[in-house]
Amino acid sequence: MTQATRITVRDIPPRATWTLEQGGLHPLLARLYAARGIRAMDELDTRSSALLAPDKLKGTGEAATLLADAIAAGRKMLIVADYDCDGATACAVGLRALRMMGATVDYLVPDRFTLGYGLSLEVAQLAAARQPDLVITVDNGIASVEGVAELKRLGIATLITDHHLPANLANEEMPDADVIVNPNQPGCDFPSKALAGVGVMFYVALALRAELRRRGAWAVQPEPNLAGLLDLVALGTVADVVPLDRNNRILVAQGLARIRGGQMQAGVRALFSVAGREPGRAATFDLGFALGPRLNAAGRLADMSLGIECLVTDDPGRAMNIAQQLDAINRERRVIETDMREDAELLLASLDAGNRASLTLFDPGWHQGVIGILAGRVKERLHRPTFAFARGNAGELKASGRSIPGLHLRDALDLVAKRHPGLLLRFGGHAAAAGLTLAEDRLAEFEAGFEQVCRELLSPAELTRTLETDGPLESGYFSLEAVRLMQQEVWGQAFPAPIFADSFEVLNQRILKDKHLKLKLQKGGQRFDAIQFNFSDGFANGVPGRIHAAFRVDINEWNGTQTVQLMLEHFEAA
Repeated sequence: MTQATRITVRDIPPRATWTLEQGGLHPLLARLYAARGIRAMDELDTRSSALLAPDKLKGTGEAATLLADAIAAGRKMLIVADYDCDGATACAVGLRALRMMGATVDYLVPDRFTLGYGLSLEVAQLAAARQPDLVITVDNGIASVEGVAELKRLGIATLITDHHLPANLANEEMPDADVIVNPNQPGCDFPSKALAGVGVMFYVALALRAELRRRGAWAVQPEPNLAGLLDLVALGTVADVVPLDRNNRILVAQGLARIRGGQMQAGVRALFSVAGREPGRAATFDLGFALGPRLNAAGRLADMSLGIECLVTDDPGRAMNIAQQLDAINRERRVIETDMREDAELLLASLDAGNRASLTLFDPGWHQGVIGILAGRVKERLHRPTFAFARGNAGELKASGRSIPGLHLRDALDLVAKRHPGLLLRFGGHAAAAGLTLAEDRLAEFEAGFEQVCRELLSPAELTRTLETDGPLESGYFSLEAVRLMQQEVWGQAFPAPIFADSFEVLNQRILKDKHLKLKLQKGGQRFDAIQFNFSDGFANGVPGRIHAAFRVDINEWNGTQTVQLMLEHFEAA
C-alpha cells in the first residue's frame, strides 16, 4: 500500500536565472538556485564573514560573560547533551571549544531508555552528583523547568543552549536558568530561527572567544581557531534535518570545505572510512545518510557517550576503533528496523490509510531507539503524520513522530494536550519531528485525539503526496561533470537537492535482491541505467513500456568505472 503521488515542476523565474548566469554561475546551477528562491549572487556567498554575528543571538553576550568568569575562577563545568547526532556534535563542539579556552569541562549524556530526553529532575540530580559549578545544556533544556530549579536549589548555575521550541509559548513558561541561548526563545530576533543545537553551541563559543579577547586572554597565548570545529557543525546541522536557510548553508559549506581539504576531527575521518566514503568528495548526502546514522545508532541502541568519544578523541587509532563499533551498532539497528517494518506492514494492512489523516502504530516488541526511523519510513510511504510507539517504563509508552508539510507536529501535540488534559505526560519537538510519553491504557484516546486534530489542520490537497521537481534535465547535463557540479553544492531540508522529471522508454527491467528495481531507459538517442530501491509499487504485468519518472542523478562506480545512474524517486505509466 503506497499513497498516490503527484509530480509537479517548480517555478523557475527567468529573470532570476538570467541574473545568476550573468553573475558567473553555471547555467544549470543558476536554474536550480532560482527555483529555490535565490535572486542575487550575494545570497550564495558562503564565506565565514557572511555569517550572522553572534551578538545578534539573544543571550550570547551573557553566556560569554558567565563562561569567561567561570574559566577565570577555575570552576568545573558539565555539559548535559542529547543522545542524537545534533546533541553529540554540539557536545563535542562545546568540549573542544571550552578546553581550547582553558575551561575544566566534562559531559553527561542521559540514557534514553531510563532517563529520557533533556535536563529532567532525575538528570539534574545525576549531574549534581558530579559536583559541577556550572551545567551547560546542548540541544536540550528549554523545557527543563524542574531540572533547572533543582540545580538552582543546589547552588549550581545553568546555561541553556538549545534550539527547540519552549514548553509553552502561550504562557512563556521558561526555566529559571542563569542564561538561555536559543533563537526560538521569546524576545530573540535572531534572523535564523533554524540553527541546530550544534550551531547554537558554536555561536556561544564564538561569543566566548570574543569576550576573552576583550579581557586580553590572547595577548599571552594564540587565539583558538574555532573554524576547526566546522566539520562537526556541518555534520550536526545536516543530520538534524533543520531547514538550510542561508546562515545554515554557510555553516555547512564551510564545514564541507574543510572536510574536502582533509581538515577534520579524527572521528569524522574514521566515520568516513567505515562508511566507505571519500572525504575529498564529501557532500551533504554523506553527512545525512552515512555519518549521521552511524552516530545516531549509538544513541538508539547503546550509549551516545560512544559517539561523543569518537568526536572528541585526537587519537586516530582510537577514533577508528570507536567508528568500527558504531558501524556494527548501525548494522544491528538496520536488522531491528527491518523486523519492525515487517510488523508495521501487518498493522497497516488492517488500516485504510487513504481514509485517515494520521497514523498511530504500536507493537509491544518494538525497540524504543528505532521507532523514529520507522515513523519516518511510514510517513514517506503513506504521506500521513505518523507516530510509532514502543513500551517504556512503568506502564508508559514512548512515541516518536514524523510529519508532512502543512502540519506542525509539536503544535498539533500542544492542541491534543489542551483538549485532553493529563493525556500527554511529556512532549516536545519541531514542525517535522516530535516525541511524547503517555500511559499505555490511554493510547486509543491519543489516536482518536491526534486524528481529529490532523483532520482539522490538514486539507485534502495536503494529504496528497506532492513530489516537487526541477522538470526535465537537458540532455547535455546527463554527465559525470554535471553530477559532480550538483553534488558539490549544499542541499538539504527546505533547500532540496535537485530532482528532475521526464518521460522515458523502458528497454528492460529486472529485480535485484528481491527488492530493488533495475531499469534500462532511453530518451532520444541516450540510454540510462536507473534503479529504484525497495521497489513496492508492483505493476500487474511489469513496468509499462513508457514511464514518467521523478529522479535524481548520481554516479555509479563499478570495477573502477564511473557512469551516470538515475535514482528513481517515483514513476508512473506515461
